Amino acid sequence: MQNKTVVVGMSGGVDSSVTAYLLKQQGYDVKGLFMKNWQSEPGEVCTSEIDFKDASAVCDKLDIPLHKANFSDEYWERVFTNFLSEHEKGRTPNPDILCNREIKFKSFLDYAFNIGADFIATGHYAKIVNKDNHKFLARAKDLFKDQTYFLHEVNENEFERCIFPLSDLTKDEVREIALKENLITADKKDSVGICFVGERNLKDFLKRFISFSKGKIKDENGNVIGEHQGSILYTEGQRQGLQIGGVKGADELPWYVFKKDIKNNEIHVCQGVDNQLLMNSGIYVEKINWINDINYEIPMKCLIQVRHQHTPVECSISLDKKRIMVAFKNKIRAIAPGQSAVFYDNDICLGGGIIEETF
Repeated sequence: MQNKTVVVGMSGGVDSSVTAYLLKQQGYDVKGLFMKNWQSEPGEVCTSEIDFKDASAVCDKLDIPLHKANFSDEYWERVFTNFLSEHEKGRTPNPDILCNREIKFKSFLDYAFNIGADFIATGHYAKIVNKDNHKFLARAKDLFKDQTYFLHEVNENEFERCIFPLSDLTKDEVREIALKENLITADKKDSVGICFVGERNLKDFLKRFISFSKGKIKDENGNVIGEHQGSILYTEGQRQGLQIGGVKGADELPWYVFKKDIKNNEIHVCQGVDNQLLMNSGIYVEKINWINDINYEIPMKCLIQVRHQHTPVECSISLDKKRIMVAFKNKIRAIAPGQSAVFYDNDICLGGGIIEETF
């Protein structure tokens, strides 16, 4: 692709590093762009400084320029305020999905084209498929790393000028390329947790922005068996952090959250990973985004994925008094309102929406 300019979102990780290397090998004029999306407070460990240093080292080795843009204001306004609002409602948001829509495929995309890009590229594990005059988002070769779930709120017009060089590579193959080319990020651990929280304690982080208090933990019969740190901190299906000791008359089985009562600041728990109180037959979905401008006819049948790396399940989408209702062929365990339900036609990602309510 001689003379075509592509701007790569450089995160300081191995995936974006190999993305930049592959595109340069293919003949593109490659530029890097490092995005700062979170404004650290004084005394706070700033992982973005470490990541920028690594991204700079990779770009120097590949002999490509690296731009730096600060999108922290946009991130606060378009992503973080939603994250806080959803937690206050007792829901379980996924800010990485909103970050893709609002920052990586809006702010980043606009910035890239302003500095002369013909295309943008990221280190996402996803694929663009050309079919029937449309560009469809499809699963990557590495199904374990596949990130189409996180990209379902991006639309086709953004994908038209986007390249995913890792679409046909596994994570192991990506690391092998980085090692072979002596890239500093070859053995760097993947980032974990929410991008702005990182590996910090969620309770300690949220209490800087939201007020919450301790409350009762009740079993399925309404008996008080413990105390929680704040009902908004827990999610359906959660086992860790409940700190429920030996309960008189209860089996020696782990406890799981099956319901949150935000109004009364209570969480309800049950025992056993396959307890029927944790199982859901369907959901109501709001704010659906279809990636392609296609008039899908409802009712319709497809596959549904309710969290990253969840095995897709067959489902039927229908209207119930103007609400989008999704019924599962097989029950799904521990669905959390506020998270995303994403629809697929085999490997093609159709779009998705926010889980409003379970049944």
